[in-house]
Amino acid sequence: MPYKVAFISLGCAKNLVNTEQMMALCRAAGHTVTGEAAGADVAVLNTCGFIESAKSEAIDNIIALGELKQAGKLKKLLVAGCLTQRYPEDIRTELPEVDGMLGTGSYTDVVAAVEGLMAGERPEYFSDIHRTYEDGERLVTTPPYTAFLKIAEGCSNGCAFCIIPKLRGKYRSRSLEALLAEAKKLAASGVKELIVIAQDITRYGLDLPEKTSLARLLRELCQLDFHWIRLHYLYPEAITDELIQVIAGEPKILHYLDIPIQHCNDAILKAMRRRNTRAELEELFAKLRSAIPDLVIRTSLICGLPGEGEGEFEELCQFLQEQKLQRVGVFQFSPEEGTLAAAMENQVDGDVAARRVELVVDLQSRIMDGYNEERLGTVMEVLCEGFDSGEGCYVGRTYADSVDIDGRVLFTAAGLVPAGEFVNVRITGVSDGDLTGEIEE
Repeated sequence: MPYKVAFISLGCAKNLVNTEQMMALCRAAGHTVTGEAAGADVAVLNTCGFIESAKSEAIDNIIALGELKQAGKLKKLLVAGCLTQRYPEDIRTELPEVDGMLGTGSYTDVVAAVEGLMAGERPEYFSDIHRTYEDGERLVTTPPYTAFLKIAEGCSNGCAFCIIPKLRGKYRSRSLEALLAEAKKLAASGVKELIVIAQDITRYGLDLPEKTSLARLLRELCQLDFHWIRLHYLYPEAITDELIQVIAGEPKILHYLDIPIQHCNDAILKAMRRRNTRAELEELFAKLRSAIPDLVIRTSLICGLPGEGEGEFEELCQFLQEQKLQRVGVFQFSPEEGTLAAAMENQVDGDVAARRVELVVDLQSRIMDGYNEERLGTVMEVLCEGFDSGEGCYVGRTYADSVDIDGRVLFTAAGLVPAGEFVNVRITGVSDGDLTGEIEE
């Protein structure tokens, strides 16, 4: 019997791809797939359990869906993903709203779990997290002009603060053939911006029997009918000269690189089990900027790792002022149980760490203001994402703005501009960190 199955995806884009795979499996089995939990037979909540704020968001969603069940507007709740993989026993005892669970190795069991729930069972599937099936069909949920391509699953880097290898398994590249087949389908469906993602895309292919590389994959993807190819999560120590050459030489690859460095102080980097020194990071950034003059670098930083004193924090601020990285996400250290960093001595007081985050955000907003002011008077290519009636103008993104995390361009046009079209916009102003402008006819 066909059921109505609602999907809610929390957390990162990599999680969203797993949700899209589950949606495709349910639809292929004859069930109706929706994004609206009210009125559904089963809601499937795909969770993140990476840091404290993500766990809180997942639990809030579970409670809200439980209230829908109590009100008779939802029959069953199936919870999947990192939270279930990490805390199955706590979910069984503390969250009676949950009727069934899927671990991160069991997304492909979603149909059996949904049908089991509706037959009155309490299904729990926890397969091997190191052997998941990554090549299935997807029901792409992003706008028709943008899609993610997940090229690997898991992570083997072993950073001291991170629980992901324990939740997602060791690093596993997908085959070049499977990726190119999926990319061809996305291009044929009208996708213009392909966002290449994994926990670490730089190590792509190194674990495969027929050794390949990210540089080779990118050359192949550039042969397809995409306009933009965007890269997320390049680990600094694995960026090769060949890769830099490909990024600099292929016009479709955006000059926007997401390179999480986490800190710049050598002692903190070592405690994090990162593989770089400050000098090596500075050398890499100089090399990248020399090869790619209009490069925009995005990074992630952690404030408050155990052992970070005032001196180490001052060094981080000085580094940011010198390097002027255009896009920075900054996080307060979260002592995650099961990680090396949670057991370290010299834990930093939470209020002190939170204050440091505020100071970096403040410093970084001034750096971003400087970057935006340098854009004034220039003409930039913008991917239109539609008309915003609240703003009374069109909104879009430049190469320097990734989806959902960076700024926007608010622009006016004499005629109609469809979502998904690329236009040239003359930048005339800045508004709350966003650029404003008008179409260059």
